Amino acid sequence: MNQSKGVNFYYIRSSIAYRMEGTLFIFAESLISFIPMSLHFSENYILENDRVMLRPLKLADFENLLPFSIHEPEIWTYSLVHAIGEEGLKNYLQLAIDARKSGKEYPFIVFDKRTKQYAGSTRFYDIQPANQCLQLGFTWYGKQFQGTGLNKHCKLLLLTLAFEQLEMQRVEFRADSNNKKSIFAMKSIGCTIEGILRSNGIRTDGTRRDSIVLSILKNEWEGGLKAALVSKLID
Repeated sequence: MNQSKGVNFYYIRSSIAYRMEGTLFIFAESLISFIPMSLHFSENYILENDRVMLRPLKLADFENLLPFSIHEPEIWTYSLVHAIGEEGLKNYLQLAIDARKSGKEYPFIVFDKRTKQYAGSTRFYDIQPANQCLQLGFTWYGKQFQGTGLNKHCKLLLLTLAFEQLEMQRVEFRADSNNKKSIFAMKSIGCTIEGILRSNGIRTDGTRRDSIVLSILKNEWEGGLKAALVSKLID
């Protein structure tokens, strides 16, 4: 596959991937003219560029993510759902897989091609086809992958899928209002802050949190935000 910086990706439907017949390869440059599609939870979407590969999260990814759960529990300090320790990770994976089966969420595992290591996870959730909007979140990365530019590559692929294939009009992001690092990362990809939801969730330590709400709209994506994000990519 001839890939240019940061913007090429494809997805493979699970029903055809193993037969290698009718496999659909899609390049981000041509997605504007591609026929819109719905998000099919039973299909396996693979998003990829030169730096990163995202594929559906599986229960078998327990071993791939366990080192983070054991050695870096602080990753989930601001999370509403954690994956701390073996039992925490098992529960995290099961909840994610069950949510996909029920058509509520679509979780991915993140693979860093530069280091050839699994780096973390992210997902689509609160998916509302009738309103053409969804949320992008549950995003976390191991410490060695934070601040490396990996997140921007992931967001480019996911937002391209959301806006240019799924025809979403709005992608929403949320974070603990105290999570300055996460808020900075979301603002750096072009998100607009909309406001604060006060005391709307419970942290893993039992305390209540305020959640900041940010978003990107389709017209913003097409009006220069995508190009700006591509210009910020680090190989």
